[in-house]
Amino acid sequence: MADSKTLALLGCGLMGGSFALAARQAGLIDQVTGYSVPQQHAEHFYEQGLIHKVATNAADAVRDADVVLLAAPVAAIPGLLSDIATALPAHALIMDVGSTKRSIQSAAQQALGDHYPRFVPTHPIAGKEKAGSSEPFATLYQNRTVVLCPDELTDAQALQQAQQLWQAIGAHPRLMGAAAHDRGLAAVSHLPHLIAFAYMDALLNQPDCDELLALGGPGFRDFSRIAGCEASIWRDILPDNRDQLIPLLNAVRQSLDQLEKVINQDDTNHLEAILSRASQARIQWK
Repeated sequence: MADSKTLALLGCGLMGGSFALAARQAGLIDQVTGYSVPQQHAEHFYEQGLIHKVATNAADAVRDADVVLLAAPVAAIPGLLSDIATALPAHALIMDVGSTKRSIQSAAQQALGDHYPRFVPTHPIAGKEKAGSSEPFATLYQNRTVVLCPDELTDAQALQQAQQLWQAIGAHPRLMGAAAHDRGLAAVSHLPHLIAFAYMDALLNQPDCDELLALGGPGFRDFSRIAGCEASIWRDILPDNRDQLIPLLNAVRQSLDQLEKVINQDDTNHLEAILSRASQARIQWK
């Protein structure tokens, strides 16, 4: 990674900013050019000393880049890929941090042309739990899994470079196909978020909502915590992975129907068996 000294950061938020900070602290990056919509996010990073230059468009941001990180919302990434395609240096490593991988990988293959082999679809399993602004910090990715999703066209040197970069900032790279990633994240991230949002929505629809929420304790706090995430981010993620998400949502409906049935039948033995199976699985999970 000695030759990777300039980072083009497309998206100036928590994820991108934390990557830039960590890479600079690790001595992997000397200069960071930022581009963001709205532009004031990049200007804020500049004022804070997180980046060295603000670009007025995505193409200008990447012209001298050794590493390009697309840290924008999932729905914005295909457009950014098209915007930068003709301006990319031949040697640049290109990565994203999107929570879905198949659609981004497909968009990159269509947009990047000869640059596509140096694109490594990436998803660091890290972030924040509450909506609103959050300042970047260099340790965000330490001891976190980062999924890399190469395909048969991915350049081996680019993949190795990506692995080494993430390892150098404290993350644990894991290789996985894009389809397996989207299936797995639908199960352990997208579905729980959807259910948490639905649960909060159901409470808000109750006429005594305020009284109900006032009774909330640790259980409510733990279960509902991820419903406090940024709605605009999940507005993009959930539809993008719908083919993996909806079958799992239907499986949850079936489980709820089964629980409703045994509760209505006062079948406490069956109810306890279902609850115990779930409880033990959760206890045994790391």
